[in-house]
This record gives sequence, C-alpha cells and structure tokens, in this order.
Amino acid sequence: MRLSLQVHYAICGIFDLAYNGHDIPVQVRVIGERQKIPTRYLEQIFQRLRRAELVQGKRGPGGGYVLARPPKEITLLDVVEAVEGSMDSAVGGLAGEGAEGGPESYRPDFLWRTLSERFAGVLGETSLDDLCRSAGETAVRRSDAESYTYQI
Repeated sequence: MRLSLQVHYAICGIFDLAYNGHDIPVQVRVIGERQKIPTRYLEQIFQRLRRAELVQGKRGPGGGYVLARPPKEITLLDVVEAVEGSMDSAVGGLAGEGAEGGPESYRPDFLWRTLSERFAGVLGETSLDDLCRSAGETAVRRSDAESYTYQI
C-alpha cells in the first residue's frame, strides 16, 4: 500500500509539531521550512488536521498550531484518515472492480480488505508519542538543538 504525498506531508508536519512544538504555537511556515514542505500546501493539510480536531490554530502575534490532544492520544491512523478519509474508502474501489455483471470469483478481492485492516491496525497502534520517542532514540535533531547559550 502506498501513502499519498499529502499523507507523507501531514505525518511530517504533525510529527514536527509534536517533536519540536513543546506546547507552544508553531507557524506552518516554520514547520514547512524544517520539513522542506511548501507552506501553501502544508496550510491546506493543516486545515484538514484542524477539522479532524488533531491540531488547534492560535491567531495573532505568537500564533500558529498546537496539538489538540496529547501525542499519546493521536495515532498515525487519525492523521491518515484526516487527510484521505477512512481506510475503507481507500480500498473500496479495488474490491468489486471487474467485468460488469460478470463473475468475480477469479479475483482475490478479499486480499485488499485484509491488507487494509492490517495496515490500519499498525497505523492505529502507532501514536505520535511513539514516533517522537523513536525519533529521539535515532538521534533526529530537534529544532532547539542548534540553540546557542551565551555566557559573559
């Protein structure tokens, strides 16, 4: 199963927010620069994440986005479904395709549903917290890693 570019960007964007945000609003422009994602495209994705109540927008000076729930409560399945819709609809077009009115018993259409359920299970078991923990263990840089300490 292949994830769309929108899903890749959504996962990268919300991961950045969880990993680097520290409960402080982060502008989409900043996330886009760090993740190398075009800002306008990322803004559209974050609107979907906001409608799915995964992130909250803060307006005004110092505004940006924060996670709407703790990272433990947001799964990658939540992110995928916010961007693409339910996993059932992702495979719905595959199951049942075939010659109009003809028998479909020659095709392994059961496979698509099974794969979708397994993939959704893995995504549903993986939280943003898990992703951030793995990122820390594999030395993914944080945005504050380059902060300088000045002493006089």
